[in-house]
Amino acid sequence: MSNPIRLLLVIHNHQPIGNFDGVFEDAYRDSYWPFLETLRDYPEIAISLHNSGSLLEWLERQRPEYIDAVRELTDRGQIEIIGGPFYEPILASIPRRDRIGQIKAYSQHLENLFGQPIQGMWVPERVWEQSFASDIVKAGIGYTILDDYHFKCAGLTDEQLYSYYLTEDEGYNLRVFPGSETLRYTIPFKDPYATIDYLREIAARQSNAVIAFGDDGEKFGTWPGTKEHVYGEGWLRRFFDALRENSEWLKVTTMSEAVAAAPAAGRCYLPDSSYREMTEWALPVSGQVAYENLKHRKQHEDDWSETQQFIRGGFWRNFRVKYSEANDMYARVLEVSERLARMSANEAYRDNTDELNDARRELYRAQCNCSYWHGAFGGLYLPHLRNAVYNCVIVADSILESVQNGEQKKWVDIKFGDFNCDAKQEIRLSNDRLVAYLSPGNGGLLYELDIRSTNHNVLATLNRRPEVYHQKIIEHAQHAGEHSDEAVESIHDLVRFKQPDLDKKIAYDNWPRKSLVDLFLEPGLELEQFQEGVGVITELSDQPFEMRRRTRDDRAEIDLASVANVGSHNVKLTKSIGLDAGRSAIVLLYVLEQLPAGETIHFGVEFNFAGMAAGADDRYYYDSEGQKLGQLQAVQTLNESTRIGLVDEWLGLDASLEVSQPAGIWTLPIESISTSEAGLELCHQSSVVIPHWEFVVPADGRWQVELKLILDTSAAQARRLREAQAVSEGSES
Repeated sequence: MSNPIRLLLVIHNHQPIGNFDGVFEDAYRDSYWPFLETLRDYPEIAISLHNSGSLLEWLERQRPEYIDAVRELTDRGQIEIIGGPFYEPILASIPRRDRIGQIKAYSQHLENLFGQPIQGMWVPERVWEQSFASDIVKAGIGYTILDDYHFKCAGLTDEQLYSYYLTEDEGYNLRVFPGSETLRYTIPFKDPYATIDYLREIAARQSNAVIAFGDDGEKFGTWPGTKEHVYGEGWLRRFFDALRENSEWLKVTTMSEAVAAAPAAGRCYLPDSSYREMTEWALPVSGQVAYENLKHRKQHEDDWSETQQFIRGGFWRNFRVKYSEANDMYARVLEVSERLARMSANEAYRDNTDELNDARRELYRAQCNCSYWHGAFGGLYLPHLRNAVYNCVIVADSILESVQNGEQKKWVDIKFGDFNCDAKQEIRLSNDRLVAYLSPGNGGLLYELDIRSTNHNVLATLNRRPEVYHQKIIEHAQHAGEHSDEAVESIHDLVRFKQPDLDKKIAYDNWPRKSLVDLFLEPGLELEQFQEGVGVITELSDQPFEMRRRTRDDRAEIDLASVANVGSHNVKLTKSIGLDAGRSAIVLLYVLEQLPAGETIHFGVEFNFAGMAAGADDRYYYDSEGQKLGQLQAVQTLNESTRIGLVDEWLGLDASLEVSQPAGIWTLPIESISTSEAGLELCHQSSVVIPHWEFVVPADGRWQVELKLILDTSAAQARRLREAQAVSEGSES
């Protein structure tokens, strides 16, 4: 064949911060190592390889043989190492200073590790905004890869996508390769010669064409069904053999070699986008349904191939609208980033460089993207990934507090500001043990509660909300037994069920599953009715509260007041939240006034506890007598109780709630149904505890109760001391 073609194989491997060690190990065994072993046998085939920093750190600790093998193939010119932001953040979700900082830090780490200058990078999830071009070039990068979808959204046709382009921002030029969506679906899901035939067709039409495949390395062994397909059935070797057999006209090369071999095809400015599926997931559910219906109506029309490029999905940043929990994490991380930037620029902290660098590393880790969105992968829905974000940002925050407070060991502070970027004022109550965030504009909710000693946010909750795949669950239940899982499919097409009867578990929440959710209930309401969504007269999560601050040296306290419409009555509700220096407890005082004398009122306060796992005997409730009540997914009713506790022995956390007036207490789990690469599954998100009181209003129309939320981590601290002592004794011996 007279027209040669260059094929770029850009492999991206990633595991997020907080993923289970076994998941890292399985992916290494099933994907990363066998791919590398196979590649070794084909020295004429070169690839560009990206490992995210969170994965690379694990490989350096646990699998140094992988690092040695990559270094060997790098030295012989078979692997080009490409970089990116260190901990795989979506660039749109972090400030410019952190974009540049993360890219530079990772390039330096990779150069030190592999001895190769880093010229190219992987854009996490291919989420692109044009201003990134200048940031990337300022960080020392010359080229990257996005999807051909980005270029088609800019108006380019298929025939214009067999090269790379220059794009520019503020005078900085960046080279960008369009990654082929066709190749993403043929590799490795179709016979190797489906790819060869496709490339041959392009070579017949285009002289000196360049076509890029850029996708996840996990599809070579980790995605369901691919391990046997790729290695057991020999797909990867057959693919490499086919590339070798056609080497007269097909050259497999790296990004750097392609840039050096030919100039750019021209200039192109790319619209804000990501890969096609991601733009669909970013839409609200109603938009996703409309988008799918539109595609189904139009895809059989004769002009679909010309018109489909002009039909676009959503904008990645709207994940923060679709999921308020993603916005909460984003805003918390942004707060720490801004504080770190101020302190780093302050000469008063010039002797604290090491501590500030430690905080920066934890901040960068907290920016890892997987917890901030949801599509075909679990992402945001996975509690351990959200917990990891909060773990890192709490560590960073505590380092900054320690630097700022110096020798002062016990302290308490109260601040006001728009901490969650909603144009309303929130409250931050903090001391040397806890950090609490309250939202007066939204029901006076306690929406974050961080425990410094365990770096844990007990309010890293997630609401149950509609998802488009819930309809698939319902349809599957209606047509049980008609489905087959025999074919090896793309992860985007899989519909698998990890548990039966998921259709019976679909439920949605009517208010945020946070704490200090104030509820006026129908007298005589039972827990079963409450779970079915009936019997709530008024809940105040969307109601604004007025606030008043009261402080002294060792205590910070805030009063929040509002008027609740309870039937025909306007009831004044005031809740006071107090935090003392040196204590891991929050003291709450509820006062209800202007109640109708002689009538029966049923009032409750909802608390949620997240990150404490269900389904385990070492995670359980206990009562006022210290007796175990059941695991943390238990649905139960306690009568005339003054205390309930939740224990997570693995975390070393004992969270207890004490009330000054005996209460009925309900407990129930919040379990979401979400999709992941392994299938549709039920996932425990939080344990709900609702103390509630049914009483006859006294003559003065006033009623009050005090509650104490106590967070005891002495077990965790004792375990750390034992572990430290064991390490010390081991080093001495």
